Order: sequence, then structure tokens, then C-alpha cells
Amino acid sequence: MALVVVASNVLVQFPVEGQVGPLSLADILTWGAFTYPFAFLVTDLANRRFGPAFARKVVFAGFVVAVVCSLVIPPWLYSMGIGFESEPGRLARIATASGSAFLFAQLLDVTIFNRLRRQSWWRAPVVSSLLGSVIDTVIFFSIAFAALFAFAGPGDGFASEAAPLLGTFGLEVPRWISWAVGDLSVKLLIAILALIPYRLIMARFAGSAAQPA
Repeated sequence: MALVVVASNVLVQFPVEGQVGPLSLADILTWGAFTYPFAFLVTDLANRRFGPAFARKVVFAGFVVAVVCSLVIPPWLYSMGIGFESEPGRLARIATASGSAFLFAQLLDVTIFNRLRRQSWWRAPVVSSLLGSVIDTVIFFSIAFAALFAFAGPGDGFASEAAPLLGTFGLEVPRWISWAVGDLSVKLLIAILALIPYRLIMARFAGSAAQPA
């Protein structure tokens, strides 16, 4: 979990360069969007193997790492000439957004997974990860950028500027809305693809349990 959180906090500084038709990926995606969803895979595997109590311990450990990384990694990368300098108040707001989103989404994932764990093998990880991803995205981008949460710290003028949705549609929205849509799209895709490693690892767990001591 710590590895996923640290990697995501580093990779979120790097836009995805590329073009899909009229859509510029760099305008809406960072590489962190591709690694962060694996936090749900870690939580689900811990839940399936060791139960919800252990999975919650993993979540709380990840929460601490997420908050610390949000405060430490951006200044560290900026000192090396990577990324953009953020004022302390802005860093605190991002840390609040990151920690809150992670904690609520992952704990929701644990709860939903545990309620569905006796159904089809794929149902618990899919439903819990999809709903967790939606909650994670809504909480993070709202606290980090929405004017409603201005009390949490300074805003981001660039993120709040109106621009076409996803850079291509006629509808004008704050840029952070497009970032949220792009981020959520990747999270939902990874949640489905993560069924492959989930199934393989669970089969390995089952094989290990079947071996005589």
C-alpha cells in the first residue's frame, strides 16, 4: 500500500503526453491516475485473505503515508526542478483532500467488499472498487479545487478557469472538472483490469492454503 501511495504521489507530477483524436491527454491525465487505483486491489486482497479488520489497518497505514507524501513530495520534486512550487497553505489543502479521499474511499471499499464477499468471486472487488473510485474522485477534486472548500486553503486559479470539458466539448467548466472526469475514467478502467491480478493472486493464496503444513 505504501509503495502504491508513494508512486502515485510522484507520478501525479507527470502529465500523460499523447493525443486521442481531438483530446490532449496531457490536459486531463497524469501517470498517477494509472497507479493509484491499485490501492483498491491491495485493500481487496488484504480483506479477502485476512479479513476486514486487517484491511482497515492497511487503509490507516496508507492514509498516513498519503498525507505525508502530499506534504513532502511536491516540495522535494520542485527542489530538483520538477513540478511547480506550491505555497504551504495550498499543500495543506491538497494533503487534506488526499487524506480524506483515501480514507473514506478505502474504508467504503472494505465495507462493501465484506458485504459481498460470499457472492461471485468478481462481484466484491468490482463493486467495492468502482464505488470507492467514484467517492475518492469526488472528495479529492472537490476539496482540492472547488470554491465550496475555500476554507480548506488557497485556491488554484488555473484549475478554476473555465475551459471546454475535456478540452474538446462545447460545455465550459472549471478545468478541475475535466481533470476529475479523466481521472475517474482511468480508475474505473483499472478497477476492471485489476480483476486479472486479483484472480491470479487469490488462486495462489488458495494453492498455498491447500498445501500440507
